[in-house]
Amino acid sequence: MLLPLIAYVLHLGDSTSPSSEVNPFIGATCVGDTAGKTFPGATTPFGMVQLSPDTITGGDNGSGYSYENQTIEGFSFTHMSGVGWYGDLGNLLVMPTTGPLVTNSGREAEKIDGYRSPFRHATEVAKPGYYAVNLDRYGVRAEATAAPRAGMLRFTFPQNRRARIQIDLARRVGGTAVEENVQVTDSHTIKGWMRCTPDGGGWGDGDGHPNYTVYCVGRFSKPLKTYGAWSAEPPTGQSLKREWVESRGFQAWSRDAVRFPMVKSMTSKHLGFYLEFPTQTNEQVSFKAGISFSSLGGAEQNLNAEIPDWDFDGVRKKATRLWDKALGKIDVQGGTQEQRTVYRTAMYHAMLDPRDASDVTGEHPSGDGKTRTDQAFTYRTIFSGWDVFRSQFPLQSLINPAVVNDEINSLIQLADTSGKGYLERWEFLNAYSGCMVGNPAIPVISDAYAKGIRDFPVQHAYDLAVATGRKFGNPPSGYFPGDLSQTLEYGFDDWCTSQLAASLNKPDEAKHYAERAQAYRKLFDPSVGWFRAKTDTGAWEPWPAKGNTEWVWCVESNPIQQGWFVPHDPAGLAELLGGPDKASALLDDFFTKTPQDMGWNDYYNHSNEPVHHVPFLFNAWGHPWLTQKWTHEVVTRAYHDSVNGICGNDDVGQMSAWYVLAAMGFHPLCPGNGQYEICGPLFDKVTLHLDPKYATGKTFTIRAKRKSPSDIYIQSATLNGKPLTRSWISHQEIIQGGELIFVMGSAPNKNWGTR
Repeated sequence: MLLPLIAYVLHLGDSTSPSSEVNPFIGATCVGDTAGKTFPGATTPFGMVQLSPDTITGGDNGSGYSYENQTIEGFSFTHMSGVGWYGDLGNLLVMPTTGPLVTNSGREAEKIDGYRSPFRHATEVAKPGYYAVNLDRYGVRAEATAAPRAGMLRFTFPQNRRARIQIDLARRVGGTAVEENVQVTDSHTIKGWMRCTPDGGGWGDGDGHPNYTVYCVGRFSKPLKTYGAWSAEPPTGQSLKREWVESRGFQAWSRDAVRFPMVKSMTSKHLGFYLEFPTQTNEQVSFKAGISFSSLGGAEQNLNAEIPDWDFDGVRKKATRLWDKALGKIDVQGGTQEQRTVYRTAMYHAMLDPRDASDVTGEHPSGDGKTRTDQAFTYRTIFSGWDVFRSQFPLQSLINPAVVNDEINSLIQLADTSGKGYLERWEFLNAYSGCMVGNPAIPVISDAYAKGIRDFPVQHAYDLAVATGRKFGNPPSGYFPGDLSQTLEYGFDDWCTSQLAASLNKPDEAKHYAERAQAYRKLFDPSVGWFRAKTDTGAWEPWPAKGNTEWVWCVESNPIQQGWFVPHDPAGLAELLGGPDKASALLDDFFTKTPQDMGWNDYYNHSNEPVHHVPFLFNAWGHPWLTQKWTHEVVTRAYHDSVNGICGNDDVGQMSAWYVLAAMGFHPLCPGNGQYEICGPLFDKVTLHLDPKYATGKTFTIRAKRKSPSDIYIQSATLNGKPLTRSWISHQEIIQGGELIFVMGSAPNKNWGTR
């Protein structure tokens, strides 16, 4: 379903600040092959609070918001961006209502009535740090803004004798909290917590092992004069997971919750709270809350430190300034307005995670269920490793290297405090979800070290990389029986370990892991000219009727797609395929068969991560004009300024980060080798503002001299005034500062950049 282009309106005056060119609605749908699964709500860079509207609970709707929905059930303080697997968070759901109290949310698809309200997209406004919408059922204008660890909602009510702010403490995107508490502590304040475990579904419908508690301290601008709670006890033996939350029975049960007027404190397995008051026409009533994953004291300190007063517009301005600073790390000139909006929004989405999990004091939850306080680094969470090692972390190494250090330190500390002794591949609030395959923390560490980002215990990181590979890597046979994805991913991880070993002067170990990195050769079958899984006895698995059948020997891909994943040895891959020319021809055909919209497909499936390095193989094989051609096709065909503007799940910023790098003019083929493959810039001028702690230069500028937008091919290049004839650039060359200039043309120059 192709949803309409979102109008880009309501800029802050005539501002051309970086944040004014962001459209948070890009990707904000959970339907179809081009579902980005982003959310449009208010947050700050890497913020703990992500305060956004929710249109649906349950289903494979990781963000809680999907543009095609026509009703909103409330505004929750926590979200994840771009994820599938049913999602999680969506805690502390707040909704302004009028009239009789209703305690069930309702379901739009089944036309079940509840407290949710219809809304019109024409009334929505979304900007970095701000969201607003009209709730038509109640005649209320709802606005949201955020600080890093606290958020604020402002509701403009009509005249009504019985207006209300109600809070569903049990609500959760992928299920429900399993136990909640609320306490009235003074005339304006409530405190409470929401415990979320696998028994209530959530991440992977519980299979992702989510186990976290959200603590909150909330304050109302109106005094607590008429208030209360509602509670419902689940039927004996009833599962609390997603399937029940999606059912009609859940709606009927939660609608019949027992009301407890003026109760001061309550703990329940399904709990809500409400404050009632009369309002005059256009009267504004606000609610603000600080949250913590550690303690009630932490939540209160976060609120007091970040939103001490009721200045909604002041909080919004601070959020805007934070985004302008973060987005301003890359200046972009040229291109169309749509391209600049897509670029700025991609940067925005790439800086939502890994979020800060620490309170203002540095306190955070750790892997043993206890809290720790760290000042040396920021403890971070939501590490979508299998996705983000490819583009998102290489991007952060350029614009937020401290975030890379933080994440590595966080993963190391989690491995230690959890007692597991290995690095998790997809971490969620200290949970070892085990999602996807490979050991992606290893390339993140290897890539950081190669780039001089080393503010972490390097030897310990290496030891954990070895332990992780020993636990999950390829077996002694050198391949994973019946599985192409795991064999190739683990082989690449071993190469990254070999690079670390060599850097740490461990030649024997470097050699050992370099040999293991050749695992891909064990699964190449010359009789079919491609990769093929083997059984545990070493026999070839039966060749499928179609080599591009999804899930055959692969995870979220097919053998034709997965077979290209040899980023650490493109020369060896080309050798197996008959040489660089034949390999390039085969890859070119792979791209040619890709559908125009680049939605989910059996060939170059940009919607999913296993092929994200593929366009840059042409560079390694001496055909850089094909890298230039196909990266241009991807950035112009797969990304748009619309709710369908990301051609697949954004996956915690990975899809967006790919665009940021490729449109800038370079992208890594092999994280861990310290190089970026040049692909030709989309814009006339891009300037990177470098972090002085990690770079000796102040800025690095990429210029493209072209006569028309059709000039997509590099004719020549200079780096700091000297001819550049190779098709790659090193991280060290970038952070030294300077200028990379391209002369572009409409036809390929097949003599430039052939290595």
